[in-house]
Amino acid sequence: MKIEILGMGCPKCKQLFDNTKKAVDELGINAELIKVEDMVKITEYGVMTTPAVVVDGKVKVAGNVPSSDEIKGMLV
Repeated sequence: MKIEILGMGCPKCKQLFDNTKKAVDELGINAELIKVEDMVKITEYGVMTTPAVVVDGKVKVAGNVPSSDEIKGMLV
């Protein structure tokens, strides 16, 4: 599984990365977790508001910071 966190490094983006890492760790799944800070790459996903979570190429959430429990629901 490939999980990308889209954002320019703002506090919300960092929090989303941390929440996602916690969810992955708690689920015990094998996932590649990547930060994407390149605005061109972010807009290629059609995301206009960051932060965002992309799982295997599909945008799951954009513009807010879901909790680790909410993220778990996106990953199973």
